[in-house]
Amino acid sequence: MNKIFTQLVKARGLNQAFLEPKYENLKSPNELPDMKKAITRIEKAVKTGEKVLIYGDYDVDGVTASTLMEQALKMAGLKEVDIMLPDRFIDGYGMSERLIKEAKKGKFTLVVTVDCGSRNHTIIEELNREHIDTIVTDHHECEETLPDAVAVINPHRKDYNGPEILKNLAGVGVAFKLAQGLTEKNLIKNGQEKWLLDLVLLGTICDSMVLTDENRILTYFGKIVLEKTRRPGLKELMKNAGVKQITSQSIGFQIGPRLNAAGRLDTAKIALDLLRTTSNTEAAKLAKKLENLNKKRRDEQRAAVKEIAERFKKHPNDTPVIIETGNYHEGIIGIVAGRLVETYHKPAFILTEVEDGIFKGSGRSFGDFNLADALSHVKDIIEGGGGHAAAAGVQVKQANLYKFYERINDYYESLNLKDQEKYLKKKADLDIENLQDFNLELLEDLAKLEPFGPGNEEPIFCLKNAEIIEAKRMGEDQNHLRLDLKGKDKKTIKSVAFFAKESWFNLYDDQTYNFLIQPTLNEWNGTRSIEARLLDIQE
Repeated sequence: MNKIFTQLVKARGLNQAFLEPKYENLKSPNELPDMKKAITRIEKAVKTGEKVLIYGDYDVDGVTASTLMEQALKMAGLKEVDIMLPDRFIDGYGMSERLIKEAKKGKFTLVVTVDCGSRNHTIIEELNREHIDTIVTDHHECEETLPDAVAVINPHRKDYNGPEILKNLAGVGVAFKLAQGLTEKNLIKNGQEKWLLDLVLLGTICDSMVLTDENRILTYFGKIVLEKTRRPGLKELMKNAGVKQITSQSIGFQIGPRLNAAGRLDTAKIALDLLRTTSNTEAAKLAKKLENLNKKRRDEQRAAVKEIAERFKKHPNDTPVIIETGNYHEGIIGIVAGRLVETYHKPAFILTEVEDGIFKGSGRSFGDFNLADALSHVKDIIEGGGGHAAAAGVQVKQANLYKFYERINDYYESLNLKDQEKYLKKKADLDIENLQDFNLELLEDLAKLEPFGPGNEEPIFCLKNAEIIEAKRMGEDQNHLRLDLKGKDKKTIKSVAFFAKESWFNLYDDQTYNFLIQPTLNEWNGTRSIEARLLDIQE
């Protein structure tokens, strides 16, 4: 075992259960509320040959959960199962009125939700009046009262008293627990449910869930399944995206954005069809569509960020919260807000006009500034809004845009928040001075900790007192930086910083600095070598 890796394991306090998870250590599905009620209702549907409609969401978690649920129900013996996804631009989030029409039209007698439904009391009541039962599987916050469904499987119910770790499940994770329950009931052949874990991996990572305990086990085995996935669509998508290895990086930056691009710019049904197809021809066609949509999403995102950056050069932003409006595609405003947070280290809202006189916005935050609380504070001047502490959506009339701008910033200042940038600073797991053990063996050992994410972050190392041998600008806009670094033992390594700070381009050669780095693999002409991703420089 690599010397640096041994030190890392000790520093993080990792045990054998984390390093080598066991599938049988998953919590019983019956720890979740209403699980037995849901299984009993599905068992009845199987016996009587009912038609079941799955209702999901348009993000990666929702699309993977929908696909998983369909497979699980068919494995359990249901013959007629279909999926309906909301349209971001028509329905918004959650169960919509269109669902009632579709359920009636298709003569469905049972609706199973994934990644939504816990707060859709009215829609579920209307389904009840049409003699259509509902099973809710979800992981979002619940109200004090639950909708009148046959079952509400959600670890965030106010009356939930099961294991706390199940609150970290993504929507697809909750859907998998139902599949696990159907397996325990012998409706699904034992072991067959494991083939669903590639979907659990994708949804859990792309929804930024904590990757410890239950999610550590699910994603550990999910990675194994994805590496030998049977899904033609995922194979084609990964081929188009140039995925050579299943890592949190390849999922977060190559697979996830392509699946998400469908729901952002067009319809999530494209991503859903890609996951469901058994045809290689259709898989190639759909993967190409997603590739093109993702390119369009990337281009629109870059253009928006560049436009705002140019605006700030002329008129520097001095408010604590960035609030910008523009003619942006509704599907990218959340990503743009996130990029502004990364660049300017401030909470940000991006708004775009979606109908005459109505602006739709998406916000991103960090630290102690809670967006849900902020929107609650200005609820008298907005048309609607809500979300979480770090991410939220809002609708504002054009006439109230300036008031929204003023009131949000006044609210931030009233909180007297101090030193918020500390929440964005990268911290090293280990300090190193020599590069001798910073090698391919270290990369192989670090792969044992994959997938990385919240609670199991990709390790960061502080290369102390290293010298810059050579510095070089890179990229179309010359905003990336390559530094060749030399450790105390005279060993060298290439490092790359994407969207580097301007001050980094002016550092002196032959001077020593502390560099926060993450090891990466470089493959060129059949040769493998270790390089580094440069995260920060401390003078």
